[in-house]
Amino acid sequence: MKTLICDCNRSMPLDAKAIRETLATTPGASADGLDTIHTLLCRREAGAFQRAAKGGDELLVACTQESRLFLELNEQTEGAPSVAERPIRFVNIREAGGWSRDAKQATPKLAALIAAAQLPDPDPVATVSYRSGGRVLVIGDADTAERAAAMLADKLDVSVLLERAGGALPQAREHPVYSGRLTRLAGWLGAFTAEWDATNPIDLDLCTRCNACIAACPEDAIDFSYQVDLARCKSHRDCVKVCDAAGAIDFTREPQPVSETFDLVLDLRRDPAFTQHQPPQGYVHVRPGDERALFDAVLTLRELTGTFDKPKFFHYKPKLCAHSRNEKLGCNACVEVCSASAIASERETSGGIRVEPHLCVGCGACTTVCPSGALAYGYPDAPTLGKRVRTLIGTYRRAGGRDAMLLVHSQDAGAKRLAALGRAARVDPAIHGLPARVLPLEVWHTASVGIDLWLAAIACGASQIGVLLTDEEAPQYREALVAQMAQAQAILSGLGYAGTHLHLFEARDDRELAALDAALRLPPAQGVRTPAAFAVQADKRATLDLALDHLLAQAPKPVDEIALPKAGAPFGTVVVDTGKCTMCLSCVGACPEAALADNPEAPQLRFVEKNCVQCGLCERTCPERAITLQPRLWLADGGKARKQMRVLHEAQPWRCIRCGKPFGTVQAIEAMVAKLAGHAMFQGAAAERLKMCADCRVVDIFSDPNEVRITDL
Repeated sequence: MKTLICDCNRSMPLDAKAIRETLATTPGASADGLDTIHTLLCRREAGAFQRAAKGGDELLVACTQESRLFLELNEQTEGAPSVAERPIRFVNIREAGGWSRDAKQATPKLAALIAAAQLPDPDPVATVSYRSGGRVLVIGDADTAERAAAMLADKLDVSVLLERAGGALPQAREHPVYSGRLTRLAGWLGAFTAEWDATNPIDLDLCTRCNACIAACPEDAIDFSYQVDLARCKSHRDCVKVCDAAGAIDFTREPQPVSETFDLVLDLRRDPAFTQHQPPQGYVHVRPGDERALFDAVLTLRELTGTFDKPKFFHYKPKLCAHSRNEKLGCNACVEVCSASAIASERETSGGIRVEPHLCVGCGACTTVCPSGALAYGYPDAPTLGKRVRTLIGTYRRAGGRDAMLLVHSQDAGAKRLAALGRAARVDPAIHGLPARVLPLEVWHTASVGIDLWLAAIACGASQIGVLLTDEEAPQYREALVAQMAQAQAILSGLGYAGTHLHLFEARDDRELAALDAALRLPPAQGVRTPAAFAVQADKRATLDLALDHLLAQAPKPVDEIALPKAGAPFGTVVVDTGKCTMCLSCVGACPEAALADNPEAPQLRFVEKNCVQCGLCERTCPERAITLQPRLWLADGGKARKQMRVLHEAQPWRCIRCGKPFGTVQAIEAMVAKLAGHAMFQGAAAERLKMCADCRVVDIFSDPNEVRITDL
């Protein structure tokens, strides 16, 4: 791959030799093209780009500002392969470091950014399709809805739903108009279902808009929206008389439920139909009076016809899901954190969850809070993102960089905030800009990266992890990230690593750049002496185990046990009250992760702590309330103890009073006998049979001469 770098009219210092030498020793990276620093690659030196484009090599241009220009130049260059044959990549080194106050120390970071940008593209992912024919429902009062309808009608098939009287419909009937109270709106782009109750005494389909009813009404209870204001109507029914020929007005008509399907919805009411942070695609809500938002909504909806594809952002493995068992609710983290209401419980049927891919917006928060790895992010998947993280940190260290902070940010609002910070640093002496040790990591959504990748990055040599939040993140994402960071920090602090390793930064808009700039200049935290070489796994728990093993091996103060916060704990033990436990083993059947197990050879309750995800199903299933959860990370015996099976409780087997064969446990049989002691069906010989094995109970019943037989009836 050939890389073209430019110092943007000598506005940033670039050490091409150092960058070239670093990439020459970085596995998988290329130093081709780095022997030349361009000054005006997008202007006077555009010929250098065209010559490189004709060479046919893969191209990386270290400029994102002029990406469109370079793509057009490639198309206009005779002999240059098209971008379909040879894609051209772009990386930002200017705002990311070249325009910082410590730009002269940013060479290791720039080398790392270039090396990461040279990595192969992620594997393609499955897609989710939407098909929209352009049928749009506009909900609102007559004036606003008709105004919006006029702006949409030349591109879309418009219908209007009026929920209340007021305003005026045009005299010309240009599109269907309904009236009624919306009772349900569900679906997504291309597949909305709207249901409403038609309560208006005037049937708008039969109404000819002759306006006779308006003229006849003595209370002015009917207006040009052709709806009756029942609060003003005094039941004179003059309107019914003048509409006798058309028969459009009927005050005795029962509310009629109506259901229709639409591709798009424009909601112009004060309160939206969808209250979640991320409404379905194809639905737009605009508050009354917000003209700018209405104009933006119209522009958006006009383009939503045809077939659209988006990535399927997640993978779901039902066998790993700890949501529920036997209709008992366990882990509910993904359902609670989803800002798009795309995840629903299926505990009454499958026992797991259902994720609607058409509603999923790809935030990945569900995969971050999922303790078992049943939900995994796929855009890109963890191994691909892990390779990018290792490349960034490894190249940075190879170039002489120290104390790297990985700054996770979204590719939309997050990237804009960092770009604005870099530009401000270029002209404002009070702004420092992105520090040289801060390595930006662009992802689709910040909530998609969690504790497994954070700890893997620390194990691979990062000093700290930062996550930049903007106004696009839902409130529950922040709560989830705070809880996950508390878990990771508890582990690192418990192992003796000094400092604060996990940070949330917030910049909702450019007015908060100064605060972000100051927050980013924080002291580094203690990292590992020797970086790990493992690859991030597709399985979340496997990655956590690899990271924990390395962090423990490098720990300044190894310990046997680390207490973890209860909220969002991915690790822990099960504490059994042996005085209450009857060894019924219902907890074993409820455990979705094979953390709890029985012993076929003896009445024992066994446990593998590494497998426990603290879902609480065992605690909720136990009929004796003998189980409690204890969040912790157990690291005894160098971390080996938590991976081995141990006995939590064992009991003396009960022996059949007739044949002596062991069955059940002493505690279970004694508890059963005690509970049934007062029952009329279990007195005398029947009570004694409770103490027998299944075979002996049958023999005893049929050999008892006092038993009533069917032949005696």
